Amino acid sequence: MDQPVKKILILASASPRRREILARTGLEFEVIPGDYEEVLESGAEPRPLAMALSAGKAMSVAVGRSGALVIGADTFIVFGAEFMGKPRTPENAAAMLIRLSGRAHSVITGFTIVDTDTGRRRSEAVETTVWFKDLGAAEIESYVASGEPLDKAGAYAIQGLGGALIDRIEGDYLNVVGLPLFAVCAGLREFGLAAPLIDMVKWPQD
Repeated sequence: MDQPVKKILILASASPRRREILARTGLEFEVIPGDYEEVLESGAEPRPLAMALSAGKAMSVAVGRSGALVIGADTFIVFGAEFMGKPRTPENAAAMLIRLSGRAHSVITGFTIVDTDTGRRRSEAVETTVWFKDLGAAEIESYVASGEPLDKAGAYAIQGLGGALIDRIEGDYLNVVGLPLFAVCAGLREFGLAAPLIDMVKWPQD
């Protein structure tokens, strides 16, 4: 009896954080960033928007390929009725942090898995609530000067220096970093791909 052909797993993201999280599974995968341009549409429903953006990223890599499962993901912050992406300037980063100080916001990551042979897709959005400490002007200035906020949604990295700004979270920690690993692995199992290892015990301290 013929054995099923093993599919290549592709992460359609340039994010080193997503690459590191997915590597925790023990799965072999390739990293092929797509050219999909994400747009945070004002007034859109957050979860459907996150899934749509992740699907766009996944499909930008999946088109024209065969024998692969492609994962696309998109993370943004919802603060009140506003979407926050990555700051474009240090001044923009400082303004974001001032607004988040002492308050709660949601981090939403949408992910999509695409089978390039069948066209089958699975999309999901995972939400985590994050509470910031009350931040002083000097603390914000010092953090922005580190350069870390400039390529991070909401202008902070919970797994980096930005972890010191956080009071508490409710939900999936890795979702805030950029990829909700357990949900992604559950999705991959639906496509017949099981992760041999999920070592998350020491993640926050690594």
